[in-house]
Amino acid sequence: MTNDDFQSWVQAHQALIESALQDCLPQPGVAPPRLHGAMRYAVLGGGKRVRPLLAYASGELSGADLGRVTRAACAVELIHAYSLVHDDLPCMDDDVLRRGKPTCHVEYDEATALLVGDSLQSLAFEMLAHPGLSGDSGVQLTMIRLLAEASGSRGMAGGQAIDLESTGKTLELPELESMHIRKTGELIRASVVLGARCGEIDEAGLGQLDRFAKSIGLAFQVVDDVLDAESSTATLGKTAGKDSKDNKPTYVSLLGARQAKEMARELYDFALSALAGFGERADRLRQMADFVVQRQF
Repeated sequence: MTNDDFQSWVQAHQALIESALQDCLPQPGVAPPRLHGAMRYAVLGGGKRVRPLLAYASGELSGADLGRVTRAACAVELIHAYSLVHDDLPCMDDDVLRRGKPTCHVEYDEATALLVGDSLQSLAFEMLAHPGLSGDSGVQLTMIRLLAEASGSRGMAGGQAIDLESTGKTLELPELESMHIRKTGELIRASVVLGARCGEIDEAGLGQLDRFAKSIGLAFQVVDDVLDAESSTATLGKTAGKDSKDNKPTYVSLLGARQAKEMARELYDFALSALAGFGERADRLRQMADFVVQRQF
């Protein structure tokens, strides 16, 4: 598969998920119109859609129906969007820019932003609970539980709690990894496993994908820390250097930029090794690993 082929694939699937998100979100003007308008503002028209793309790539590996994967991909992206809205609130990271435009609470207000996050989370589970996501109701329940665990106190929300508690502190590398496995890695892991679960895959294959996803999820955060330190606000679409300004522990503050980049490449290599048994079926996931790790360096 060539790079041009991959770029075409990315653009086609970004357009597909954007259209699906437009359809699943409450339409403009539906009561309550301000809340629904804010939900659409927070989700549509921005972001690389890395998590849905990972779901599509793992769905291709397992021979999944495209419509089923799209529903699972929407659920993951809605959870991700809700987390960004809440993370940006003054009581959390207090940021004013997201995806190149004012954050939800700046464009609307704090109360509306809080309700946007609540509503997007509920809508995500509505998407997964829809009949027909899987031909096996037991598998569908497993998928719902997976996303719940990835989003909750043992996953993304728990990671954010640790992040807030760690401000101004120096963490050891295992502590930093533990935080980001939860805060960032668990939802990326869910994206990969949910996409694969939409098709046919055995437990051994799921184990391999799980190892891939854990490595690439952690690599994603390491790269984010490097980009936050080295890129501009215009490039990132969010406030650059904010972690350093807020005295938050990052891979760059702990290891330095050069060593952090080396860590990202090591995680990338480990992720690829987990895909070795799949042959050409995993080519899209390999390309997605490139997409995640080589965003700017």
